[in-house]
Amino acid sequence: MAGASVAPPRDRSRRFGRVRRSRRSRQLHGGPLVYLILGFATLLSIFPFYWSIVAATRSNADINHVPPPFTPGGNLLSNFDKALDEADIVQALINSTIVSITVAAGTVLCSTLAGFAFAKLRFRGRGALLGITVATMMIPPQLGLIPLFMIMAKLQWVNQLQAVVLPTLVTAFGVFFMRQYLMEALPDELIEAGRVDGASYARIFWSIVVPIARPAMAVLGLLTFMTTWNDFFWPIIALSSSNPTVQVAINSLGGGYVHDQSIILAGTLLGTLPVLVVFGLLGRQIVGGIMQGAVKG
Repeated sequence: MAGASVAPPRDRSRRFGRVRRSRRSRQLHGGPLVYLILGFATLLSIFPFYWSIVAATRSNADINHVPPPFTPGGNLLSNFDKALDEADIVQALINSTIVSITVAAGTVLCSTLAGFAFAKLRFRGRGALLGITVATMMIPPQLGLIPLFMIMAKLQWVNQLQAVVLPTLVTAFGVFFMRQYLMEALPDELIEAGRVDGASYARIFWSIVVPIARPAMAVLGLLTFMTTWNDFFWPIIALSSSNPTVQVAINSLGGGYVHDQSIILAGTLLGTLPVLVVFGLLGRQIVGGIMQGAVKG
């Protein structure tokens, strides 16, 4: 029509961009009800840790009082001293640090190698081996407890840290997790380009696979570290109170006819602080690595 003005393409693109951004902002805004639910869920998640701090700073009589106190007291240092006297918490922290770091590093390395092989390499029996690996996740760990302890006794590793480290150096979950990540994040073209340039599979793994898989490796490492640190079932069988991990040491706290919950929770607080420090230092980097990998993918 004559006299009708037509907006230039650049103006139309700007207008459409503003419309898309406004729609996106409206979609991301959850509303007050969502924030209320999230705040309530956050309080429920934080309350057990807060109650542990309160109980660790009180006496056993204060904890069992009705109604119980909900504010910290002044017995924290004395409860720490009692916990350190009843169990070798310092040695337990050292042992748990060694075991958790070793298991996390071994699990990340072995799982990344196996995940790369299952995801991108072609070899006979790949599907069957992957199926067997995943099927082991369905077997309850209690079924292998007695044979595993017999093996550790034959090797004379009972009450030694390698009895806790070696059986968990690689997990089926880690292999499957890394395989699924590399299936999507690692293009076949990069591997083919590396082979064309004459690189071996070892060089391809260290130069191509590891940089791409770093976000997933960080997540798997943190999950493995926390799981190993909190593990109680196998360490209480393979180790003793003379060479404990944190969970084994906490098990020996507050003994007697009436368990002293304040001392137990004081030892639990000592055993929880290193995990909180690790998560506080690495949590943001891990989340940032996941988002960076998602954007690149």
